Amino acid sequence: MKFEPEELAANANPVVIQAIQEGQEQAEWRPLFRHPCHFGPDIFGGVMSNLIHNPNINSSWLFRADILHDAPDPQANSTLPIPIPSFRGFELRRCILRRLIPRNTRRDKPLDQTCLIFEAASSHSKDDSQTLVVYLPHVSAPSDMPFYHPVVRGIAFLHEWNPAKYCGFISISYLYFSDYDNSELKLSRTAFRLLEVIHKHGKGRLAGYQKRVLHDQVVPQARAQDTYHRLKLQYARGLIDGWAESTDPEKHVFEDLSIAAFLIELWADMYGKDLFPGFVDIGCGNGLLVYILNKEGYAGWGFDARSRKSWANYNTKLQTPFGEQDTLQQKVMLPPPVSREGLTDISDDLLDESLIHDGRFPKDTFIISNHADELTPWTPIVAAISQCPFMAIPCCSHNLTGDRFRAPAPKEKGKAESAYSSLVAWVAGIAKDCGWEVEQEVLRIPSTRNIALIGRRQSKQDTPVDFNAVVNKYGGAAGYWNNVAKLIAAARTTDEPDEHEHSNGA
Repeated sequence: MKFEPEELAANANPVVIQAIQEGQEQAEWRPLFRHPCHFGPDIFGGVMSNLIHNPNINSSWLFRADILHDAPDPQANSTLPIPIPSFRGFELRRCILRRLIPRNTRRDKPLDQTCLIFEAASSHSKDDSQTLVVYLPHVSAPSDMPFYHPVVRGIAFLHEWNPAKYCGFISISYLYFSDYDNSELKLSRTAFRLLEVIHKHGKGRLAGYQKRVLHDQVVPQARAQDTYHRLKLQYARGLIDGWAESTDPEKHVFEDLSIAAFLIELWADMYGKDLFPGFVDIGCGNGLLVYILNKEGYAGWGFDARSRKSWANYNTKLQTPFGEQDTLQQKVMLPPPVSREGLTDISDDLLDESLIHDGRFPKDTFIISNHADELTPWTPIVAAISQCPFMAIPCCSHNLTGDRFRAPAPKEKGKAESAYSSLVAWVAGIAKDCGWEVEQEVLRIPSTRNIALIGRRQSKQDTPVDFNAVVNKYGGAAGYWNNVAKLIAAARTTDEPDEHEHSNGA
């Protein structure tokens, strides 16, 4: 059913009627749109609960909602900051107090809002059911309303259902401010959009849709977003204004700030007040992520096969037990399982050994592999060899030789078979065979390549991992040394960066 709601006239009869309470003025709820639906009250309730908890579905200006109060007992509402209204023919079933958290607190403040869920009183016909959901923002004047919320005193969603005919209606009503221009077109468009979202999500649930992308499985949403917001306010403008690359500055700056925020909160869980063991970003690309983490007090470094223009701005000095070193270095990685046999077409005088990293890191160093391409499948292997935790964000698909390939589709039923999901599953398989307990997080970053594979713990093994056997199981590494040698030779003859911003160290 296409969403084509009936637009109700300005003088249409109200579909919800608020009871007059002592000391309060008459509240007239103006109905705006009404649309047929074929999903029942259970689906409507589930959709509305999801929208209450995730207001960012309706507004890209919002991060989330923090739930401050949630009580099914109407008697528990006496401590709420605003009076709870009653509606003719309805009984209150649930009261939720939420705080809407905007993305930009410099422009808008958070907004507290009471969300009320009513059901038709038992005196109504048993053949029909009605569910009413009401949003009441805690503002006293139109000028107090933040940008991301329509300038109204309240929003009401009504679901009417006839189980015998298996059909019903959804509608939206506004409670206007008396001293505001209620004819504003934006208010009507917003009401249309709010009802459309309910219709879309209700249809989806009726058709059996189940959400496959689950965020915030490793780090709580609020912590990661609050840290991201702090980093964005502190660094974003300066980083964008000083961007030295030819790529889109906003995409890369906001993406790396978000990844940095996730890592900071992940490390808070992992290390607490213990000494941070340091990190290495393999295939660090423009070096921005390394720079941000260093600025935040996390000591670490990164390397890539090509230096970047931005390294002049981001490179600093890192104190190590072996002396001072640059935080951004030009190197390629040759993992321990790779043999140096079979080199062709590369003269010995072009093989600069100082550009080769052996893929071994001090124990417990946290390995970051952010869109590291050829190094992605090697990440859990070198991490296990060095006994280092890791986070890998796969991007372009390469096998263990460094060549492009398409990973086989996952064998598990219900798994998506896209090229990216296949790559993620394939790298996760390598990690599991290396003894890692793999955690997966869908990051909130401006990229479709946004799945992080995290290895914090290794499962107990009766026998040591045979890393050569793991490499052979996943296609072997024949040709990898030759590809690395070509990169070293190329690095000796040109300083031009790869077109791919996140080209890696191998």
